[in-house]
This record gives sequence, C-alpha cells and structure tokens, in this order.
Amino acid sequence: MTHFKAMIGFNTLLTTVVIASAAPAAEQLPDPTFGQPALVGEWWATPNIKLDYQAGALCGSIEGGTAQPWDAILGINNIKLEKGEHYRLSLVVSGDPEGPMRAIAQKAAEPWTAEGEITRRLSAEKVSASTDFQVGESHKAGQLLFQLGGADRPWRFCLHAASLLSGTRTAAAAASGTNATIMVNQTAYLPGGPKRANLVRKGNARVDWTLVSASGAKVATGRTRANGRDSSSGLDVHTIDFSDFDEPGDGYRLKVDGETSPPFSISREAYASLRADALSYFYKVRSGIEIEAKFAGRDYARPAGHLGKAPNRGDTSVGCVDSSTALKVYGEAWGCGYKLNVAGGWYDAGDFGKYVVNGGIATAQLLATYERALNYGPKDSRALADGLVSIPETGNGVSDILDEARWELDFLISMTVPEGQPHAGMAHHKVHGNRWTVGPILPHRDREVRVLHRPSTAATLNLAAAAAQGARLFVRADKEYANRLLAAAIRAYQAAEVNPKLYAPSTDGSFGGGDYEDDDVSDEFYWAAVELYLSTGDEVWLERAKASPHWSGPVFDPGGFSWRSVAGLARIELASVPSNLPAPDLKAVRASVIDAAEAYLQVQKKEAFGLMYGPESGFGWGSNQSLIQNMIVVATAYDITGDRRYLHAVQESMDYVLGRNALGISYVTGYGTTYAQRQHSNMFAHAIDPSYPKLPKGALAGGPNSKPADDYAQKVLKGCAPQACYVDDPRSFSTNEIAINWNAPLTWIASFLADAK
Repeated sequence: MTHFKAMIGFNTLLTTVVIASAAPAAEQLPDPTFGQPALVGEWWATPNIKLDYQAGALCGSIEGGTAQPWDAILGINNIKLEKGEHYRLSLVVSGDPEGPMRAIAQKAAEPWTAEGEITRRLSAEKVSASTDFQVGESHKAGQLLFQLGGADRPWRFCLHAASLLSGTRTAAAAASGTNATIMVNQTAYLPGGPKRANLVRKGNARVDWTLVSASGAKVATGRTRANGRDSSSGLDVHTIDFSDFDEPGDGYRLKVDGETSPPFSISREAYASLRADALSYFYKVRSGIEIEAKFAGRDYARPAGHLGKAPNRGDTSVGCVDSSTALKVYGEAWGCGYKLNVAGGWYDAGDFGKYVVNGGIATAQLLATYERALNYGPKDSRALADGLVSIPETGNGVSDILDEARWELDFLISMTVPEGQPHAGMAHHKVHGNRWTVGPILPHRDREVRVLHRPSTAATLNLAAAAAQGARLFVRADKEYANRLLAAAIRAYQAAEVNPKLYAPSTDGSFGGGDYEDDDVSDEFYWAAVELYLSTGDEVWLERAKASPHWSGPVFDPGGFSWRSVAGLARIELASVPSNLPAPDLKAVRASVIDAAEAYLQVQKKEAFGLMYGPESGFGWGSNQSLIQNMIVVATAYDITGDRRYLHAVQESMDYVLGRNALGISYVTGYGTTYAQRQHSNMFAHAIDPSYPKLPKGALAGGPNSKPADDYAQKVLKGCAPQACYVDDPRSFSTNEIAINWNAPLTWIASFLADAK
C-alpha cells in the first residue's frame, strides 16, 4: 500500500453532498469536500493507482488489465463504526473513460465485514450517490474502501466529495413492504372467482368495509370477519370478502376506518399479460446470444455472454476442474481430457452459472405450460401461439414456448460426456466460473475461467426427462429434432443406470457456484421413466416407473416439489398427459393428485391470507415458487376433475403472490403498486448501480425464508414471522434472488389462470 502526501496548492471547490437532516449527525471523514491538502494524506492506495490532488477532488490514474475489483483500491482507515448506529454514505464521483467503482464501509480486518456499500459504473460526468445503513457489529478500526479494479484499460477515477455521517436516524435498514393495513391482490381478481383481502386489526369486533370504483363511487359494502392472531404473519387480521361483486374494471379500492387499499382490477387480461412477461424473462437471461433491443427492449440489449470475446473467457471450449480442485471437492483426482462447447442455455439465477438440475426442471415446466394448454386450455390459447412474446424465433411457425425451451434443451444436450470417455452419456452437473463473479457485471464482461464440474446421476436424469418430454411436443413442429431429443433421453437414462450413485456433493459449492447437492436420485429415475413412457408408450419405461418406490408412495409435500424432489412433478404429468396407462393405474395416479389437492385446500383454510403453503418447519428458500408448485398440483386436480373448488383455491392463493400478504408487497416485478424490484442479480443490478438494467417485468422474487442464509437478511430480519422473513434488497440473495426454476412455474400458473374459465 502507498500513502499519498498532497503538496499542491488548491482553491476550495464547494461540492454539495446530500445529507440526512436528522440530528445529531457526526461526520466520520476528515475532509468531505477535499478542500484541505493536509488532510488528503490520510488516504492510501495500492501501487497500481497513481494519486494526484487538485482543489476539491482526489483523483487517481488506475492501471488497466486487473481482474478483480479489489486488485486496485483507494481507502482511508480509522473509521469508527458502532453497532446499531445509523449511517449515510454520500459520494460525488466520476471516471474517464468509464470504470467500475465499489465503495464499502467495512471492518478493516478479516472477514472484512461490509456494512454499507455503493456500486457504480462511472463515466466522465459527475454522479452523486448515497446509501443508508445500520451497522451490525462494532468496528473500532473500520475503513472506507473504493475498489477500482476490473477495467480492461487504464482509467482515471476522481472522488469529488465523500461523506460518512453517523446518527442519521432516517437510515434505518428495514424489511421490505409497506405500512399498509389493508392487503389486497394489487394486480387483479378474476371474474367469477373468490375476492378476499385482509385487514390488520386487533380484536374480534367486526368492522364495516366499502368497495369503491375508480371514480370513488360506492359499489359494495360488508363487514369483516376476525381471524385472530395469524401465526405465519405474526399479525392480528380480519378477512374482507367481496366475492359477490363481479363487475370487471380497474382502479377499485377497499376502504375501512379511514384506511384505503392499493388499487386493483377485476380482470382476466392481467394474467395473459403476466404469462407473456414471465416467459419473456427467459430471453433476457439467455447465454451465448446477443440480446437485441428490437426483441428485449433497449434497456436489456447486450452483447452475447460467454462466447469467448475478451475479456470474456467463454463457454465455447470449456474443460473440467483441475485435478487438485477435484481432489478437494470430490475426494478423488477426477478430471477430463476433453473440452465441450456448452454455449447457450439460460443463466440460472443472480449469477452466471448454468446448472443442469435447475435447467431441467425449468425447461420441463415451460414445456408443461404448452402441454397443459394443448390438452386442457381453449383452442385459441396464447400459450400455443407463435407470437406470444418477442424473441428472434417468432414467426417460424412454432410456439414461442417451444422455441424458448429449445434454447435450453440444446444446452442440456451439450453437457453430455462424449463417447469413449469415462461416464460417457452422462451430463456434467454444471458449468460456471472457477471463482465467484463479483457483481454487478454484465455477462460479456465476466473474466472468470469457466469450468465443467463432474457429471452426476441427477443431472443426467434431468436431461433424460426434459428431452423425453420435448420429444413428444416437437414431433409435429420438427420431427428430426424430436427424434434427436428422444435418442438423447434414452442415452442419458441408460448412462444413469450404469452410474446410479454419482452424486454432486455439498463441497461442490465451495467456489464459483452453488452445489445443488442431491444424494437421493430415486425420484429423478421415476421422473425420467415417466416422461419416456408418456413419449413412447413403451411398456419398458412403464415397468421402470412401476419399479420405483415413488410409483405408489407419497410424493407431495407441504413444502412443494422442486429440483431436488421431482417425484411430484412426475406424478402430475402421469395424471394429466394423455397416454395408454391402464385404467386402474390411471385411476390410482389421479386419486393421489386429488388427495394432495384436498390436503393443500385444508392448509389454505388455516391460512388467514389464503395461501396453500405453511410447512411446520417454516418458509423455505424460494418459498414463492414452492407455493406456486402446490398451486400447480391443485390446478392439475381441476384439469382432471373439473371441480371448480380447485380453480377457486388456486385463484385465491395467487392473491398472496401479488400483494395479499403480511408485507403488502407483490413478489412479481412490475405487477401491483408496491412490488419487488431490488432482487439480487449480477446483471439486473439497477438497484445497486443505475447504469445497469432494472429487473424485467414479470420476474418472481424468491420470497420469505424462515432461515435466511445471507448476512444482510440475518441482520435485519431477526425474530421475523415466516411471512415477514423477506427484504427487497440486492444483498439478500436467500430471500430475494431470481431464478429460471422460479419463473417457469410462474409462467405455468399465469397461463392456467389466463385460460381457465
């Protein structure tokens, strides 16, 4: 580290810094506007930054070619950060040419605990930025750092003002949501369906409510029903039931005791829009292809990610993890002597990893969206249309849903181990960087070397199941491609039978990406056999499915099915997809789905907010998608029985996702008055750096997590009730991430609600 001693004359430049008005506020930095040369010397820099001072600005010339943000640092030490205190960090900065900046108030020793952070990609124009934060633990020797590494070429950074104020009472770090007392579906209630809302209110005395139109006219009245204390929300709530009112329209509001709800509609069109937006998400997260403005919109246009154009290392020729890493991760010096072209597919979540188990179930549920509409939807369902969304393939005569699924199916097949190699025919578990990518960053700027991880039985069977499903759905649109998919599915299943216990261990998440550990693949064998039977009608695959413990065993859980537990998905496929399954078997399979639906309805009756989700263990990671998976089971029961109780139950449960919940927040970006919009994402990082795109409309946030795993959520959500264990903040990846396997079921359920009459 080198310290800079300023010996240059100056003229003081007064720079306005936004500060909190709450008193008392104390400045922690020696000279916020850099007007005193003697105080500039307290700042230090790494050797690859050449500092210079001019009146009103501390600047530095930064060498190019660094890989990580922390490879070039400007900083100041001896900052005191007190536990529980509120702070506001305010900056005026510029960079020429553009360069990356990450400002962090943190502990000055390992583990370098970050308390407040501002990230920006800078330009020559001055930019003001600020953040409020509350310190989680005291640091007597704190520091303020500016991480400036990661630029390809030399650039010049200027700090025109820097203020760190303590005692800013307006800087509370709090959970997301509103102070609303009336929680409604902020998007739309469906004509002919249940229409309920919740009022936060203690006591059992019934209260009068009024429903008004957009013009303020009174259109319905009634009295609330007290529910008492609701355990999942930690609130005392009443229910408002206005189901009898069924006039389509926009701008309705509920009024109770001077309180007014957010506006909402009574409409079916909103779900048609949600179907399209939820599906459009996938084009924006495609890897290996330029995202064009004419399809995605100007804000989301970007060069192709991971095609090997510098500084990107690319996915066009990817080798396996090195032997020393493999020894640590797998307990054996596993490796491979080949490289694969695994360009394409979708980025999994907030990072740039591509995981076959997540990709498999996400693809399957997009395909199932199409197949459900084909078998149970109206003949003119937009889910079957070429032109549902704007993607490059639109106009080719094939459903856009099938086109989007094909983008991932091709990637899944590309992850196959070549013939003549150990584990030939199996699928590599995942591909991602050999280190975690530090965001925000766009995928074409990612510098990390990409590596293939050891094949796994779970990944191989995901490939088999998704490819088999795709084979029967592509047979009319592209028979040659359908045959290729079926051959890939059979080959993968056979490879999995040869290697039935090749598991991805928890240690495979020690660098660069998640582990996706799964040491029970009996459900994947069942799922793949079911899909192969449904696509071929071959009794060989039915025999394999019947040999599974999941054939007649319990497969539906209160917490919903997921990538790790896919037997429930296989069961609803078997129950709903037309086949030659013998009548007694079909009757038993469908009875199990109906029984599960009845159990979810019983859960819903106990939940004051009308959701069919409430595991005794609390809300899990990605609880919103878990809830939707339960809804899909009940929706399938509706499809196979026509019992409208199931349709109405799904309609009401969707209210929770769109705002009728403890926090009064819609978990779908762009839908509702108050909605999640600061999700964790390297790419859609507008909440961290305004130069990056916002979260796309129709993106589903993970949702409340009773056991949050990130430092930020653990700090601000202590003692939260299950429904309240969520914060709309990009630092909270365990409550607020996005993922392909969350948006796929959202697409399915939106399509169901749009089509079901």
